[in-house]
Amino acid sequence: MTQAKVLTQEEVERVLRYLGKKQHAARNQAMFLLTHGCGVRIKELVRIRICDVLDRTGNINAEVQLSRNQTKGDRGRTVYLSDKMREVIMDYLCERFSLQNLLAVTMTDTSRALFTNQKNPDRGFSPSTGCQMFHYWYKDCGIVHGSSHSGRRSFITNLANKGVAIHVLKELAGHRSIAVTEKYIAKNPAILHASVNML
Repeated sequence: MTQAKVLTQEEVERVLRYLGKKQHAARNQAMFLLTHGCGVRIKELVRIRICDVLDRTGNINAEVQLSRNQTKGDRGRTVYLSDKMREVIMDYLCERFSLQNLLAVTMTDTSRALFTNQKNPDRGFSPSTGCQMFHYWYKDCGIVHGSSHSGRRSFITNLANKGVAIHVLKELAGHRSIAVTEKYIAKNPAILHASVNML
């Protein structure tokens, strides 16, 4: 079976432009970026709740604590949000609720899904529906072998190429084993050549 494609920066920007022209642009772009910027699995993505990302003061958390019911492997994990990713989530939620800030949202039922579907404004997508969405996004953008796992694989590979240690990648990915993390890293001939030239 072919591994999920690791996207180039141009391909990431192509998908973002495509999503920006479609209905629910802010939501879909945020979903896409969470997979690419945080390595979130689709199962985790669709099960994130507002209370997982929003603190009591209406700000976006730097760390998202996912329970074992939200993740794979029957154990919880921490997802770390960059400043850019926190801003993306903030913008999406402000648009979703038509607010300038999110303090009022903290006074509502924040156990609702972060990313809701059209049929039910409180319920999120199923993992299978999430996978289908990503499949069609990549297909419509002409990206071959793009899948719901492409963002996660791109996240790990890009950090590895920037020199992030494998044990750190393992924690960021929520893997139990470094061997599993290693399988996610796409080989880059240019980096291999540059490495031997360092001697």
